[in-house]
Amino acid sequence: MSMTDPLGDMLTRIRNAQRAKKSDVVSPASNLRENVLEVLKKEGYIEGYEKVNVKPGIDELHIKLKYHEGASVITEIYRVSTPGRRVYSSVKDLPRVYNGLGISIVSTPQGVMSDNDARKANVGGEILCQVF
Repeated sequence: MSMTDPLGDMLTRIRNAQRAKKSDVVSPASNLRENVLEVLKKEGYIEGYEKVNVKPGIDELHIKLKYHEGASVITEIYRVSTPGRRVYSSVKDLPRVYNGLGISIVSTPQGVMSDNDARKANVGGEILCQVF
């Protein structure tokens, strides 16, 4: 059976693993997922990730989750733009998550980046997800 929302699946795996206090989680690999994980790593929401080749042509992402004093660093992570309802925003209308304490991850013509980086680069795009 094919998956209709691969990014939403990865975000749900991260959310479920953090609620269960797991140290890491495994997700199928794709370029979009890897770019989103790179933004999460750069912003300090996860410790890191590693792309592992399981079989020829099949890769997995091993994601190391981050905790601070027993509590997960990510308190909220959810999909904004879904396959059935795409959400686009110009640079001046990019949403601020919890007044700048969280981030939105945006897919722009210059690549996947956080909302702060998109404002600096003066580009808008599709709002993939929000993290706090």
